[in-house]
Amino acid sequence: MKEYLLPFFIGAATGVLSAWGVGGGTLLLLCMTLLLGVDQAEAQGINLLYFLPTAAASLWYHRKNGYLDARVLKSAVPSGIVCALLAALASTATDAALLRKPFGLFLLYAGGSMLLQKDKKERHATA
Repeated sequence: MKEYLLPFFIGAATGVLSAWGVGGGTLLLLCMTLLLGVDQAEAQGINLLYFLPTAAASLWYHRKNGYLDARVLKSAVPSGIVCALLAALASTATDAALLRKPFGLFLLYAGGSMLLQKDKKERHATA
């Protein structure tokens, strides 16, 4: 039973973060590879399966609250599907070891950008 508790709590916590729009799927991927010792390719597959119900729930709530712009969706969804398919094809032709460091650097850059952006917003709000 104990071997299921940590994965359960990690999944629950990243699910909550996903609902808040924090990027819980990325955190889930990091937790699975770093804390649970899951192989990166397997963790990515699990992460994709995990994403489906969380994205569906988020989409339903965003639609319910009127946060979806049909004009943007009509342009973003087709290009997103095409780019996702092309990226999936490219990733199967690339050694995963080559992508680990650039992906880690991207995560550090994205996290740092989010932190700096928040600080900038707070400074403007108090000024």
